[in-house]
Amino acid sequence: MRPDLPIRTERLLLRPYRDTDIDDLHAWQSRADVTRYVPFAPRDRRAVAAQIRRKLTATQLAADGDTLELAVTLPDGAYVGEVLLFYRSAEHRGFELGYIVHPDHTGNGYGTEAARAVLRLAFESFDAHRVYARLDARNDPSARLLERLGMRREAHLVSDEFVKGEWTDTLVYAMLENEWAAGATAPPVNERSRPSDRE
Repeated sequence: MRPDLPIRTERLLLRPYRDTDIDDLHAWQSRADVTRYVPFAPRDRRAVAAQIRRKLTATQLAADGDTLELAVTLPDGAYVGEVLLFYRSAEHRGFELGYIVHPDHTGNGYGTEAARAVLRLAFESFDAHRVYARLDARNDPSARLLERLGMRREAHLVSDEFVKGEWTDTLVYAMLENEWAAGATAPPVNERSRPSDRE
């Protein structure tokens, strides 16, 4: 499954990573406030360089465990963040959604717009049956983003993971192909008219 890249939305460009993205990636991966709810600690430039090398080849999904990792930018090239699509199960046509927005660009609905484009890719191009997302239960803005996408909260796992020195709860949101199809016929939501959740 190799998407036709870049993917253009109303306001964004989702494209493969480049070597030159290292400064933009380091700008958020080095911050403790941004990485608070993700499963890694702030990274130094050397660790981010290793991430960039991996991301350069993460442009297609061929087997369970593969990841599509796309930089999200504005039309002028300004880096907004990233979206990820994990291929979890070929047998069950299952995928996992991931995303992060650089703090300089939160509150504009960019995360929702980019994530919706990846959901469309999964359901309409990759024949997904189910797409889910996992998040730290304390991450309210992320939960609101998933709800704006029309994803259902399926589970609240209590004290299920030991992350950064403490036991944390995990929320699981999901959407099935028939739910996506039903939602695709609904009137589009104007993200810019909604209250800011600092996504």
